[in-house]
Amino acid sequence: MTCTLPPRKTRDRLPRMGAIGRSLDIYFRDTARRARMDRLHRSLVSPDALVFDIGAHLGDRTDSFLRLGARVVALEPQPHVFRALRLLHGRRPGAVLLAQAAGAEPGRLVLHLNPRNPTVATLEAGFIRAASGAPGWEGQVWEGQVAVPVTTLDALITRFGLPDFVKIDVEGHEPAVLQGLGTALPLLSFEFTTIQRAAAEACITRLGRLGVYEFNLSLGEAQSLQFPRWLDPDAIRAALIRLPHSANSGDIFARRV
Repeated sequence: MTCTLPPRKTRDRLPRMGAIGRSLDIYFRDTARRARMDRLHRSLVSPDALVFDIGAHLGDRTDSFLRLGARVVALEPQPHVFRALRLLHGRRPGAVLLAQAAGAEPGRLVLHLNPRNPTVATLEAGFIRAASGAPGWEGQVWEGQVAVPVTTLDALITRFGLPDFVKIDVEGHEPAVLQGLGTALPLLSFEFTTIQRAAAEACITRLGRLGVYEFNLSLGEAQSLQFPRWLDPDAIRAALIRLPHSANSGDIFARRV
């Protein structure tokens, strides 16, 4: 099954919410973006790779990795978004979908919901404070809450095996996710935002305690690596600091050396 464009039967069964529809338009109907994503992922993992997608949302990254032949364990804690994720990918070979968050330790945490923009649901109150009044974040309101189950990367590794690649996109909760990891991974990415650069720096520091890594980054939805050569921790920190606020967000990639 291919999920580059959800079939009409599936679309009709998705939650009838404008935000979900907008996400479908952004993540599944842009063929140029999809091609860029596949090209990037193909350069990172082999067709038989095991990938963890932490903060899957509707699973556009999951979709890409499955297209390339990888096996994917995808986590999405928002109940209504998870229902859509399951409709889109639940029957696809190689996909395991879990209605959970990841964090520093197993348990339950309060997830802050942004009904008009579910892509920025967060477990971190600090993320909401950083977004408040920040240019580019106008109109974002986290007006709902739900308690969600939390697992750890270590627990996922025990259950599914050591992943070849882990993608983490959890709106400021990335450092906590890496606190739940006790072993160096071969390759991973974590989201950064210019309103919370300290969170990205904490992730770089955490990875340095687990192993020796080199880094690269992708800006926004470019789906391409910014630097022709991978950078050491000090160099990627400097690159992060130099980014203008208008860069907004992107992903830092970390490769064990």
